[in-house]
Amino acid sequence: MKNKRFVGFYNPSVVLTYCGLLCAFLSMYLAWSGDRDRFRWSIFFLMLAGLCDMFDGAVARRVKRTEQEKKFGIQLDSLCDIVCFGVTPATITFMLYQGSDWQILGLFAGFVLTLCGLIRLAFFNVTEEERQEQTTERREYYQGMPITASAIGVPVAYILGKLLAFIFDERGVLPVFFSLFMLFVAFLYVYDFPVKKPHKKGMIIMICVSLALFAGVLLI
Repeated sequence: MKNKRFVGFYNPSVVLTYCGLLCAFLSMYLAWSGDRDRFRWSIFFLMLAGLCDMFDGAVARRVKRTEQEKKFGIQLDSLCDIVCFGVTPATITFMLYQGSDWQILGLFAGFVLTLCGLIRLAFFNVTEEERQEQTTERREYYQGMPITASAIGVPVAYILGKLLAFIFDERGVLPVFFSLFMLFVAFLYVYDFPVKKPHKKGMIIMICVSLALFAGVLLI
């Protein structure tokens, strides 16, 4: 450690985590552009960040790591999650209100989403560290909905909001519905209920759902 020129650990186990962070930055850039058509691609890169997060643990377990490298990977993943699935969807929520007098609602919803995600991640880190001291078995259930669910929640909110806007012939319906849906997602982050952790079959199902959702985002 003393002879290292740069702090941190650099190995293949963190490559997908960095790719997920890059996807989140691209998502925020596209959302900030203000072009409504680009929102579809902003959501696409958010979902892509979700896929990176889904598989980064599997990649990490295949790489031989020291205890310090394992702890570094856990902290890095958690810090990356708040950017990818807290700040990024918050940015999308706020930017949907561009030019509207109701931007404060998008700002409020984005802040609450990020705050609840941050609380959830901090709580998870503490409880996971305690759990790993007691057992080496893999976690089967989460307490509350994991923050990575934003990668699914955002496209669902967008599709439903667009459908409601079409039914009521009112563009303002989309950002309002989107904000309310994100507030509901934020509540699920901190509400204590069991959520089954997906494994191989669950991951395949989630990939199929993600593809279907992205198709919906493109078509609607």
